[in-house]
Amino acid sequence: MKKFSFCFFLLLRAIYANAQDAVSYQMPPKAMADLLLAKPTPGVSIDSKAEWMLLSERNPYPSVEELARPELRIAGLRINPANYSLSRGNYVNNFTLKNIKTGKTYVIAGLPAPLFAGNVSWSPDENKIAFTQTGAKSVDLYVINLLTQKAAKINKAPLNTVIAQGGAVIWENNSTMLYRVATKPVTAAPVRPGTPKGPTVQQSLGKASPSATYEDLIKTPYDEQLFEFFATSQLVKNTNGIETPVGKPAINGSITLSPDKKYMMVRTIKKPFSYLVTAGGFPSTVKVTDLIGKTVKVLAELPSSEGTPSGYDNTQNIDRGFDWRDDEPATITWAHPLDSGRIKKKVDFHDAVYALQAPFAGQPLELFKTTNRYRGVEWGNTNLALVTEGLRSKQLERVSTFNPSTGKLEKLYERTTNDAYKDPGDPVTVKNKFGREVLLTTDNGTKLLMNNRTGASSKGDLPFLSRFDLASGKSEIIWRSAEGTFETVVDVIDPDKLILLTRRESEKDVPNYYIKNLMLRIADRPVTSFGNPYPQLVGVSKEKIHYKRSDGVDLTADLYLPKGYNKEKDGPLPVLIWAYPREFNSASDAAQVRGSQHKFTVIGGGSPVFFVTQGYAILDNAEMPIVAKDGKKPNDTFVEQLQLNAEAAINKLAQMGVGDKNRIAVGGHSYGSFMTANLLAHTNLFKAGIAESGAYNRTLTPFGFQNEERTYWDDPKLYYDMSPFSFADKIKTPILLIHGEADDNPGTFPINSERLFAALKGLGGTVRFVYLPYEAHGYRGRENLLHKLWEINTWMDKYVKNAPPATTAGTN
Repeated sequence: MKKFSFCFFLLLRAIYANAQDAVSYQMPPKAMADLLLAKPTPGVSIDSKAEWMLLSERNPYPSVEELARPELRIAGLRINPANYSLSRGNYVNNFTLKNIKTGKTYVIAGLPAPLFAGNVSWSPDENKIAFTQTGAKSVDLYVINLLTQKAAKINKAPLNTVIAQGGAVIWENNSTMLYRVATKPVTAAPVRPGTPKGPTVQQSLGKASPSATYEDLIKTPYDEQLFEFFATSQLVKNTNGIETPVGKPAINGSITLSPDKKYMMVRTIKKPFSYLVTAGGFPSTVKVTDLIGKTVKVLAELPSSEGTPSGYDNTQNIDRGFDWRDDEPATITWAHPLDSGRIKKKVDFHDAVYALQAPFAGQPLELFKTTNRYRGVEWGNTNLALVTEGLRSKQLERVSTFNPSTGKLEKLYERTTNDAYKDPGDPVTVKNKFGREVLLTTDNGTKLLMNNRTGASSKGDLPFLSRFDLASGKSEIIWRSAEGTFETVVDVIDPDKLILLTRRESEKDVPNYYIKNLMLRIADRPVTSFGNPYPQLVGVSKEKIHYKRSDGVDLTADLYLPKGYNKEKDGPLPVLIWAYPREFNSASDAAQVRGSQHKFTVIGGGSPVFFVTQGYAILDNAEMPIVAKDGKKPNDTFVEQLQLNAEAAINKLAQMGVGDKNRIAVGGHSYGSFMTANLLAHTNLFKAGIAESGAYNRTLTPFGFQNEERTYWDDPKLYYDMSPFSFADKIKTPILLIHGEADDNPGTFPINSERLFAALKGLGGTVRFVYLPYEAHGYRGRENLLHKLWEINTWMDKYVKNAPPATTAGTN
C-alpha cells in the first residue's frame, strides 16, 4: 500500500510539473513583433584616412535553437565543444565595402555562406581587413583585400578562440598575423567518467579568501580536464599563407606585441585551477618572449585572485597591470601596491608604477607614485603622458600629467565619476611611428584635443570637441552638437584642418555619418543614408521631463506617448515606469541631467518602448538616485529613497495629465528588478511589477553587491533590509518574474527568482514566473524575446490597463 501511494504521488507530481510547463511560445501584438524583428542599421568601421568604410550587417536575434546547441559552462566561460570557440557570439551576417571618396559600394566576393563573422581588425596599412568565421565544426580566418574587394581563407589549422585576450588575431605586419590554433580534434576531448574516483573536496586553512559569486565555475576534476583541453592552444605565425608554430602549446591568457614588433608579452594560465574564481583569476606566469616563443624574461608568477581582499579599492599585494609603453620600442610597465593592497592603510602613496626596457636584463625603474589606486596611463611622447588614478569607494577620479623625461607628476584635474558636467572627455589620439595610438598635442605641445561623446549639460547631452590647455586645465570648446540634435565626433580625420567624421541623429532622424570641416565651414558631406527601421514609431512623441522629489533632488526621465495621443481628449494613460538605481555621494551629482531627448529611439529586446504601441505612456530611464545623506553611505536609506523617487515620478505624470496614478506598473532588469521588488514590498504605489533577472536575497552575495562594498558580516541588518525576499509577505501587488535559466551574471543566480516565486506562492501572493530556456543575463533568443513581450503585455493588460479603480495609493 505504501509503495502504491508513493508511486501515485510521483505520478501526480509529474502531471503537475507537465502542467506547469505546458506553455508554448506566444506572439505579442504585431506592432511589437515587427519592432523586435526589424533589421538594425549596419555597424560602421572606417579607416584612419576616411577612404574606406566597412558596413557590417547583423541579424537582430538568433533562434532559441541556436542558443540550445551544446555548450560547456566552466571557468566562467561558455564554450562550444564542437569548434573551440565561445558559444554565444554576436556575429556579422554580411559585409559590404564603401569608398567614401567616390560613394561607390562594393559587394565583397569570397565571403563564406552563411557568414558568422567576428574579431574584425584592419591591417597596419589599412589595405586589408581580417575576420574570423565561426562554423559548425571550426573557426577559420579570412582576409578581405580592399583593392580587389575579395575575401579569402588563409588558415590551414582551425583556430582556437576560447581564450583570446589581446585579440584573436594580431597583425605583426601587413603580411603576417599571429593567432591561436587547436592542438587536437574536438573528438579527443576527455570523456566524463562513469564513476568518479572520489568526492570533490575544497578546503581553507585559515587564510581569508573572499570572492564574488561567479557563475559557471569549475566544480569537479572532470571540469578541470575539460578546461585544460579546450583552453590549450598553439600560437602560430601566418606569413603569406604559411603557418609556423611559435613556442609550445599552452593556455595563453593574453598575448600582446611590443611596439617595435620584436617581443611578445604573454600571460600563461597554469594549475591549480580555482573553484572560486573564473579563468581570468587563475594562477599565471607573465613573461616576455621573442617572436619564436623563446622566453626572454619572466616578469611575474601571479597567484590565484582568490586572495584579493574584499572592498572595491583593495587589491592583491602583487604586481599588476602589465602593459607596453606605446611611445617606446619595447618597454614594459606595471604597478605594485605600497599599502599591501589595502586602501584604508594610511600611507602617503598607495601605488608605484615601474618600467623595464628591452633587453629586460636590468633593474626596474620607478616612474611615479599615486596617492590613490592607479588605473592606467595614456602615453604621448618623451615629455607627456596622462596618468589616471581613483577610488571607486569615493567615486573619485584624478588625471595627472606625467613627464617621462623628468619624472614630474602634476595633477591636471580631479572630479567625482558621477559629475558628468565636469568630464572633459577623452584625448584624441594619433598613430605614432610604431603604429600605436598616442596622445595628439596641438599648439606646440601645450594643448590636447578632447572628444566628449556625451557632453552632459543642464540642457541634456550635447557632445563636443575642445582644446584642453595642459597648463591651466581649462577647455575651449571648438565645436558642439547643435541643440535639437545629438551628434558625436566618431573620428578626427585631420587634426590640423579639423576635418571630422561625425554621427548625427535626432528623435526623427536615424543615425547617419557625415564628414565635417570646421575650418572651411562648408556643408557637411553625408557618408551614409540609412533608413528608419521602425516606421511603427513614427508619430510617437518623446520628451525628457524634469521634476523634483520631495527632498529637493532634481530628477529626469524620458517620456514616450502613443501616436495620436491627446490628453484633453484621451485622458490619463496607464503607465509603465522602467528604471535602474544608481548610488551617488552627493545630491548635486544625482541631480545632473543625463541623456538626450534628441536621440533616435533604438529598440532592443530589453526596451520598454515596445509598449507605447499598446496605449501605454512609457517613462524610461526614470532616475532612481540613491544619495549619501548625513555622513551615511547611500544604501543606508535605500528603500526610503526608492519611494521618494517613485512618488516624484508618479506625481509628475499625474500633474502633466498624461498618467493615471492608479494604473501604473514598474519594472526593470537586473538591479532594476531588485528595485522593482523592493518598491512592491514597501509601497502600494503600483498595480503591477515586472522583474527581470534580479537578485532578491542579498545574503546570497555576502561579499558586496553593485556598489556596496560592506560585507554581510559588516552589516547584516543592511543586507536584510535591502532584500525584498525578507519582506515577501508584504508583496501584495502582482509581480511578473522573468529569468534566463542560464544567467551568467555574478549575483543574479536563477535561484533568486525561484526562491522569491516559492515564497510568494507559499504566502498567497499574485505572481507568475517565466523561465526563459538557454538565456543568459541578457536575453537574445528570438522566440524567447517575442514570448517575453507577450507575457509582459498580457500581465499589464490584466493588472494595469484594465485594473479596477483603486481606493487609495499609499504605503504599506
